[in-house]
Parts: sequence; structure tokens; C-alpha cells
Amino acid sequence: MSNTRRIAVVGLGSMGGAMASTLHRAGWDVTGFDPSDVARNAAAATGISTTAELRDLAGIPYAVLSLPSAHIVEATVPVLLSGPGTIAIIDTTTSEPGTSTSMAALAESHGACFVDAPVSGGREGAATGTLSAFVGATDTAAAAAQPVLEALTGGKYARIGGPGSGNVVKLLNNILAAANLVSVGEALGVAKAYGIDPAVAAASISNASGGSKVSSAMYPNWILSGTHDSGFSLGLMARDASLAVDIARQVGEQPELLAAAADQWQAALASLGPAADFTEIARTVAPAVTPAGAPGTTHIA
Repeated sequence: MSNTRRIAVVGLGSMGGAMASTLHRAGWDVTGFDPSDVARNAAAATGISTTAELRDLAGIPYAVLSLPSAHIVEATVPVLLSGPGTIAIIDTTTSEPGTSTSMAALAESHGACFVDAPVSGGREGAATGTLSAFVGATDTAAAAAQPVLEALTGGKYARIGGPGSGNVVKLLNNILAAANLVSVGEALGVAKAYGIDPAVAAASISNASGGSKVSSAMYPNWILSGTHDSGFSLGLMARDASLAVDIARQVGEQPELLAAAADQWQAALASLGPAADFTEIARTVAPAVTPAGAPGTTHIA
């Protein structure tokens, strides 16, 4: 196998583990790292080599990051660059634009490339190589990362602009989804108060100008059903919504509607905890349409 088909995957959780498996099936020589024994063992069970030491991945030609925060990205990248041989680091973390800008400069100083490429599509997209990615990179870095991006997305990625721009648009995407989860929930709550089946209302709206993936898929599949098993946590979505408002304010924008939605996510976080599924936001904004009802109650819709 060509040396340039070697790739490290840092972070083997729900998304990172699935991306590692996708790369492995596509013929990449994958080595995964995660501080969790459970995550490493799960990856190893799919045939992926793993290590308990991040420094073992230094100098591997390619690396994919799937990490919880920008702070951890900042601690990880210098370790990966501590040995010669790195070609491109592709960061799929929902990170911060300032971090990506500084990591791109650091990589360039080591003769390597860094690309911010936060992804959308959930664990199913990660497992099937059908994610979409929001790419921020220089021309050189985007070209260097292309083989990895192709493997993870099947070509379904868009270069937004320079370093950090992928992070900006991904955060905006997430806060739009977060706001829509609130607004659709409130609307379906009104429908139910009028004696209308929320599922019927959601299906009707989804065929009209007010429709969205939230009304056509998220509410029917995960909320009205009561399954709440999307695999994405409420804590992460609340974080992303807050970060989106923060980056807006850093450039002098004051998005009032988005900020109000972010506040509702913080309230849900306080009520339900970070480990709750992100679709459980409906339990705080529209409890009447959810089988579980409001937090702390026993309710059958």
C-alpha cells in the first residue's frame, strides 16, 4: 500500500468511529486514537488499528480530526505536526474560525496543510461516506485534502473560502437548524391545541413554503415518534448555537432571532442535561407533541 494512503483518525466517537470505518473500507490504512478504551475497542472490532498514544500518529501523511471542541483541536494539531511527513490535516470538528486560522498557519510553517471541514449528515452519513462538508482552506490545502474529502463525502463538499470560513458556515447551518427545531415545535404545539394531529400538520407544512428537513424528517422520525435517537447530543447543539451567536457578535452583528433561539437551547440544556438527544428540545418548547412530555413529568401525547 502506498505510504500516502496512511491516515490517522483522532477521535473515535459516534462520528469519528464511523468515518474511520468508511476510510478503512475505501482502502485507506487507518490508525485511530481516542482517550477512551471503549471507543478504541469498538474501532478495533471493525478492523481498524488503534493506539492509546496521540504522539504515535505524528507524521502520518493524512489525519482526520473529530473532536469535542476547538480547545482540543489546538492541543492536538501540534502533536501531529511534531514529526515529519504530514501532508494534510482535515478537521471535521465543529470548531471556531480563529482556531482554524491559527492551525492553518501552524501547519503551513511545518510544510503541511490544515483544512477546516466540519461535516453534516450524522452518523449515517459518516458510516456510508455520504457526509456533506463545509470547507475552509487555501487553494493548496484544499487540493491536498481532496482525496480524504472525496472518501468521506463522495464529492459532496463545498469550499466556502479561506481558513475558518467552513467553521463559520457550519455554525450558521447549525443555529438555523436549532432555531427551526424550536419554531416547528411551537407551531405543532399550536396545531395540537386546536385538535389537529401534529403528524398531519407536519406533513402538510412540509409540502408547502414553511417546510424543512426539521418538519419533514426530524419531527416525524425522532420527536413525534418519541425515539429521540438521532445520535447528536443536546449539549453539542446548545454549544454550537451559542458559538454561532458569539462569532456573529465578534464581527459586529446582532442576530436577535438567532440569539433568542440560542437562549432557548441553554434553557433546555439546564433542564435536560448535555447527554440528552438534541431532538429532546421539543420537550421544553412543545411538550404536548412529544410522548415523553415536559421534563420531570410523565405524559402520553
